[in-house]
Amino acid sequence: MGRFFARLDQAAGGYAIDLPLYALSAVFALVTALSSTLLPHRAWGSIAAWAYADAFLLALLQFLGYRAVRDRIDATGRAWRVLRALVGNRARATLTWITWSAAALLPLVVQAVQRADGRTDRAQEEVLVVERMGERLLTDGTPYLSRDAIAALPADERLMGYSPYQPGMSVFGLPRAMFGDVWWTDARIWFALFTALTLITAMALLRKRSTTRALQAVTVLPVCALTLATGGDDIPVLALCLLALAFAATDRYGWAGVAVGAAAACKLFALPVVAVLAILAMAVARGGKLLPGALGLPILVLIPPFQVAQDAFLENVIRFPLGHGLVTSPAQSPFPGYLIAQHVPEGRFVALGLLLVVAAAITVRILWWPPRTPSSASLIIGWGLLAAILLMPTTRFGYLLYPIAFLVWAGALVPLVRNSPAKPALRNHTATSSPLDDTALYRR
Repeated sequence: MGRFFARLDQAAGGYAIDLPLYALSAVFALVTALSSTLLPHRAWGSIAAWAYADAFLLALLQFLGYRAVRDRIDATGRAWRVLRALVGNRARATLTWITWSAAALLPLVVQAVQRADGRTDRAQEEVLVVERMGERLLTDGTPYLSRDAIAALPADERLMGYSPYQPGMSVFGLPRAMFGDVWWTDARIWFALFTALTLITAMALLRKRSTTRALQAVTVLPVCALTLATGGDDIPVLALCLLALAFAATDRYGWAGVAVGAAAACKLFALPVVAVLAILAMAVARGGKLLPGALGLPILVLIPPFQVAQDAFLENVIRFPLGHGLVTSPAQSPFPGYLIAQHVPEGRFVALGLLLVVAAAITVRILWWPPRTPSSASLIIGWGLLAAILLMPTTRFGYLLYPIAFLVWAGALVPLVRNSPAKPALRNHTATSSPLDDTALYRR
């Protein structure tokens, strides 16, 4: 199976997937711009559609160049060398970064500027929630309102009184709290800067692996670009988890613990990743390096809010997501868990029961057959999160960015084997691969 996906990833020099990806993304962005009921989404689509269309045209030119030089590897001259540099995997990665800048970062900045100028329809609610967490952290010492304080708000404001994130998320709201309502204090700006630095670090760690597809899965994929431009709180959490896997893949388990611990300090959604990485680390005798950061950071950030008001944390982070708050979460995408909860008698308990069964099955699997490579751990995380998202009574369509990214990153975490005279079997197998490809074959 791994060999099949390796071949698929590099089919036609990688452009067999790149071209449909950019084309379908352009269609998605255009449909979003014309039909979405969420105004920040429509604003994103009106810019991203052009960005993806341009990316498709550039990828098409790269593909044509790839075909031109594919059978002329022995051709000499400066022109041929330049052309090869413009159509290889490094060129594809460069196009990915450019597309991300145009399809995610540019719409983000435009919306942040418009919001600073007075537009109230240029950010999703989670942006405001994170910024208010930063304000409360500065003024009250805790980012959370108590249940009584939320109940005292007008009925139509109680939803925004909840902050269903870990205390670490409030850090992204501090610039707004300290410097006021200017475009660069928008929480999304800091989400994006942090994500960019995190992904650059991960790419540097995995530089000897096939990373272009993995980079696309967390940047230019519409569900990621749209999320970052309009809301953004999930993207830095996902990037930290992927960085943790990259550290583990390069045997830096101490830093992997810091990265995944920081993710869990921002959002409870990262706890399954902590659990799987902890089992991986113990299976390869690296638990002593990973566990202090992975477990210590999420606990450390709880100390200030627990000292101020422990029940406020429980109300916001535990009761509200489980449906026991004063208001109901708007996260209600029509996945099986939500449909069961809505249309089956006692459906919420049925959906939770199915979720617990799946969780138990995954737990037994990883305890009985623990993952021994970051790649296998990434696959377990991806499939496990996908099952959880589908079965949770309350969830969002955008959460699919997590399992997609983990499943795709599994391939990037596997070391590559290049042609070598000492391995004639590999040399024979890859004889049909283009020398333009920077990658060869995943190690089995």
